[in-house]
Amino acid sequence: MSKDYTATSDTFRFLDKTTTILGGTYGIIVLIIALAFVSGQQKIDPMHQTVTPLENIVQSNPTTHLSLADLFSKSQDGVVQIIVRKTSDNSSDRAIGSGIVYDLSGHIITSNHVVDDYQKIRVVFHDGESYSAKITGTDQFADLAVIKVDDANPQTLHTLSLGDSSKLRIGDQVIAIGSPFGLTGSMTSGIVSQLGRILNPPNIGSFSIPNVIQTDAAINPGNSGGPLLNDRGEVIGINTAIQTQTGEFSGVGFAIPSNTMKRIIPFLIQDGHYKHPWLGVSGITVDPDLSDSLGLSTQSGFLIENIVPDSPASKAGLHASNQTKMVDGTKYKFGGDIIVGVDNSPVQKLEDLLNYLQDNKSAGDKMILKISREGKAMDVTLVLQERPSSQ
Repeated sequence: MSKDYTATSDTFRFLDKTTTILGGTYGIIVLIIALAFVSGQQKIDPMHQTVTPLENIVQSNPTTHLSLADLFSKSQDGVVQIIVRKTSDNSSDRAIGSGIVYDLSGHIITSNHVVDDYQKIRVVFHDGESYSAKITGTDQFADLAVIKVDDANPQTLHTLSLGDSSKLRIGDQVIAIGSPFGLTGSMTSGIVSQLGRILNPPNIGSFSIPNVIQTDAAINPGNSGGPLLNDRGEVIGINTAIQTQTGEFSGVGFAIPSNTMKRIIPFLIQDGHYKHPWLGVSGITVDPDLSDSLGLSTQSGFLIENIVPDSPASKAGLHASNQTKMVDGTKYKFGGDIIVGVDNSPVQKLEDLLNYLQDNKSAGDKMILKISREGKAMDVTLVLQERPSSQ
């Protein structure tokens, strides 16, 4: 059962880059960022309102579907390999990731974990030309980063279009292009396996990344930062992580959706950072079993267990849980407000609340929560704040 708005799950874990023992040793499944280090030895690294540049939005004919060969031919020129010298005493500690050309000014989108702790960054384009790059902006909370190459040959810059990830359906065909294990320009294909997943990388504290795309297109270390494309050649996600017991792809990969990118990337270019909206609560998803066990007033929603002092939730007068009960050997807190709606959207589970915040709200916005308090329905209005850097 996922706990708190950070959705810390027993299924997903990220490895620290210094960890060498994989989760299989302990009998657990681990989640590993798809990032490759090269130097003769492979290592696994742990993984709103905006105006998007017009050249990055294409009004495609929805009936136009390209073959896999045509998709690769159309998209390969916009995918780059990113070679990063990490901050380390080991001079051979290099990381290889992928990225996409965002605009003709030389901005490249990649994953934040590809370029964190960097000393030097080099971008290799489709034609073999390479340029040094500098970081323009990073967002650890969405695992996105923008780097920029200066003085690049204009003929080398081929932008990729950002599609509308909200139109994705489970079963839609997708392809991934990147540099798995350093193999530049590799393409794999698959389908959208699920939508609205939540990831919990350890480097962002108790927070999580919501609304993530799950795919079975093969993604391996080195694919991080590369595109996940639909069958019209539009970028609908940035590949970021895999679920694995071995450190290699096992059929479950994850990508940050393009609509999240559209929201965040312009801020990273302009300001260097993005202000994520923050509510300041933690708790659990209510389901019928939990509701019956704890005697709750509703069988769905988000039960508030804890409230951060001086947070928007605290200032709005929301109630945290003040009672505990053992259920099947697990202690649960209850007695707090249960969030059952946000603005005009229902909240049946944790993901509903997180995805709504990500897609529709900014720091400083007002938000109306519909809650159940001791069996009585009421509305509470609060003003969202910027997410703190750690919690």
